[in-house]
Amino acid sequence: MQLLTTRADAKKYSLEARSKGKKIGFVPTMGALHKGHLSLVEFSAQQNDITIVSIFVNPIQFNNSEDLQKYPRNLDKDLELLQSQHCDVVFAPSVEEMYPKPPTEIYSFGPLEEVMEGYYRPGHFNGVATVVRRFFDILHPHRAYFGEKDYQQMIIIRKMTEQLQLPIEIIGCPIVREIDGLAMSSRNLRLSEFERAQASFIYQNLVFARDHAGIIPVEDLKNEIIQRFQKHPAFRLEYFEIADATTLQPIKDWDEAKSIRAFIAAYLGEVRLIDNMLLKTS
Repeated sequence: MQLLTTRADAKKYSLEARSKGKKIGFVPTMGALHKGHLSLVEFSAQQNDITIVSIFVNPIQFNNSEDLQKYPRNLDKDLELLQSQHCDVVFAPSVEEMYPKPPTEIYSFGPLEEVMEGYYRPGHFNGVATVVRRFFDILHPHRAYFGEKDYQQMIIIRKMTEQLQLPIEIIGCPIVREIDGLAMSSRNLRLSEFERAQASFIYQNLVFARDHAGIIPVEDLKNEIIQRFQKHPAFRLEYFEIADATTLQPIKDWDEAKSIRAFIAAYLGEVRLIDNMLLKTS
């Protein structure tokens, strides 16, 4: 496994691999790796000749400077984990390497970015699109792998790829969960022992929503979940939405969309957690 830290070295490696007919899979991460990330690496290794993992905490996608500062970082541990996987290259650039000048890119994703994460974190997806596009330009992957925990992000990256007509396949991979159902996330490391014990409440409510999809009217089900969180002293619910899985727009009736997902964001103490679950598909 190679560790590369400059754009020039990463680009050279990728272009040489492509010249030899190698298929490149790319897994973008912000480090603090867990089994969810490693599952993406495994998917890539199964479908490509070479797997490149990036480790870069992207400052321009954070709305909260304190959140950026507290984001967990442990490059040595991440490298140790990847060494035991089918990872060929780790690209871990500095902020200065990725942004030698202040970024000026502006992307527009219309209604996709006006709801949920886009509404509550203005500018977030522009920051995500900026860094992912730069990684694509450096690494020239054939396929890129994104976890469905960040489902809205995955849809928006797929849209960006279509808009720019990039020859890259965006592959969504299933959410990996802890035994109690909590979606694996780097942010889970910031939870206290007490908070961690409460965290599966998010998953429990998504399961409740899934089990009652098509049975309880959409608005009634949303209100039920919202009230459950209002009664839980450890949580502060930011949003709970039931939406078309393709357009990400909220629905009012179960017959409005072929594929429907529930999306949630909630603060547990100071830690913001997100999750989602497929409720209905036809």
